Amino acid sequence: MKMKQLFFGILLFLNVIGFAQNSSKEVLFTIDNKPYFTDEFVRVYKKNLDLVKDESQKELNNYLELFVGYKLKINKAYKLGLQNGTSYQNELKSYRTQLSKNYTSDSKVTKELVEEAYKRFLKEIKASHILFSVDENATPEDTLKAYKQALEVRKRAISGEDFGKLAAEFSQDPSAKDNKGDLGYFTAFRMVYSFETGAYKTSKGSISYPIRTRFGYHLIKVVDIRDNRGDVIVAHIMIMNPSEKSENTDNVDKGMNTIQDIYKKLQQGEKFEDLAKQFSDDKSSSNKGGVLNRFGSGQLSSEEFENVAFNLTKDNPISEPFKTQYGWHIVKLIDKFSVKSIDEMRSDLESKVSKDDRSRLITASMNEKLRKKYSIKRDDKFYSIILNTVSNDIYDGKWEIPSDLKVFNKNLVTINGTKSLTGSSFLNYVKEQQKNKITLKPITKLIDKFYQSYIDQELSQYYDDNLEKEFPEFSAVMDEYRDGLLLFDLMEKEIWNKSKTDTLGLKSFYDKNISNYQWKNRLDVIILSSTNIDIIKKASKYLKNDKSVDFIKEKLNSREGAVNIMAKAGIFEEGNEALPKNIKFETGISDIIKEGEYYFVTKINATLPAGPKLLDECKGKAINDYQQFLEDNWVKDLKNEFKIEINQVVFDSIKKQLKP
Repeated sequence: MKMKQLFFGILLFLNVIGFAQNSSKEVLFTIDNKPYFTDEFVRVYKKNLDLVKDESQKELNNYLELFVGYKLKINKAYKLGLQNGTSYQNELKSYRTQLSKNYTSDSKVTKELVEEAYKRFLKEIKASHILFSVDENATPEDTLKAYKQALEVRKRAISGEDFGKLAAEFSQDPSAKDNKGDLGYFTAFRMVYSFETGAYKTSKGSISYPIRTRFGYHLIKVVDIRDNRGDVIVAHIMIMNPSEKSENTDNVDKGMNTIQDIYKKLQQGEKFEDLAKQFSDDKSSSNKGGVLNRFGSGQLSSEEFENVAFNLTKDNPISEPFKTQYGWHIVKLIDKFSVKSIDEMRSDLESKVSKDDRSRLITASMNEKLRKKYSIKRDDKFYSIILNTVSNDIYDGKWEIPSDLKVFNKNLVTINGTKSLTGSSFLNYVKEQQKNKITLKPITKLIDKFYQSYIDQELSQYYDDNLEKEFPEFSAVMDEYRDGLLLFDLMEKEIWNKSKTDTLGLKSFYDKNISNYQWKNRLDVIILSSTNIDIIKKASKYLKNDKSVDFIKEKLNSREGAVNIMAKAGIFEEGNEALPKNIKFETGISDIIKEGEYYFVTKINATLPAGPKLLDECKGKAINDYQQFLEDNWVKDLKNEFKIEINQVVFDSIKKQLKP
């Protein structure tokens, strides 16, 4: 895959994202009577002009030659049927799905939701709630009953009754009996969107009117609002509370005594990490020195633990022992993270928005736009017939599509005058919905709801299917990627794999072009260098006494870490930067050579004359050259295989247009 990404990055003609609007369009040339137009040629030439390093390729005659060669390769790929490959089709489909996301969502609504989420993210809300459960698809009577009950309880809370006691009495949230509805602190994305909105729109100390979510109605009391404290990473040592059944006072005191002893050890200078590994009862973190995952407010089940963690500072990084519902703790600050800017968080916020209930708003906005954009015509009489085929068995998941579907295979809906949807298609969609819990009644209302969602689905698909017609720049990018994938597969098949596996062909090419693979005069040499003349003199003596490079470095480089002598050894060609400029091509130990601030001494073990390289010594370059040779000859063959006709009059006109 890395090779493919590199290929797309450097391929001269594939970077055509910039789309030239309103450019003239004439046939510039044909390949087997298939036309290729001037607008594409001009667009690609202008787009890639600055990327072309070879000046000769900027000359329009040469550029046209390259462009025609590129299109010949694409034609060959289609002729070989590479476009039918499963891997190719899957990769193209995956790329289109990713690219289409920029067109199939409402960017304006997304931007507004991201900005709203960030603004909320800057604050943390401490709230309590009372839940009055009611199903999303409950009858109007049941919905109204829950709403009225919520209003009555709100009146009692507004009148001064304790909100926590009311939560314990009325809330249908199972945890309310113990926590009296307390939710602690939270920020954006921690609650369902409608609840979050209700909380952020309620002022500190106030109680909201009933807020509807998919769980029912909520009364929300906002207890506190504070600035977001960001995130923190801490380590902790925990001594668990004894079992609740334990009546032994000694066991209760034992945890406190143990944590106090650990704290004293910390004060005596013992390492927190070692003590955590040895004594902490939190086995999920003790083997990591007590380090916990990064967290923000409201993410742990102990508000007291969070408060201690966030109050730690670099000057005061370790807490005193404290107790939570889980036991005794000592906490050490590892790192703190302040809230990032909106630009730093934008990508993460967009991802969260797309996965959150907020995404429904984006989808709804896009659906509304598509309903206005495209005409929708329904056969209402046929729809009534379809409506009567769905029975109440659907509520039990037992409804079946009529066995004879012939009568339903006619058109039910037409989108934009071109796309037809049959009654059978809609019935199959209705059957699929049985997988979900269905409660909405009466059945006519349920089927109408299914119909609306079915139309939204089909409108979205119709829009997606026509993106190339709607957006020329989308079409251009898809053409780029489509041809790029084909060209990669073609080059791999016809050139790259062949150059690597055709050993006889490579050897023949190497033999015919051996003059391109020649060594210059070479030296098998040891090179020592230093900025200190005394050091290099000592090194020279060691060389003359036949001492090894390792021996010389050990003797002359200081034990304190100072590097006084550097060494290189190997076979180097004449002109290599590693060789001193004035070196003599003679075996033996040289005189001391000075170049700039450096002194050199060399030991030449052997001189190697100029001559041809073995194939193994130049295989990488030979393969690259062989690939280019194969490609050049392949393009010549393609020109004979396909009929090419260039409209010279049109090309001359393009030359005048592009002339500087």
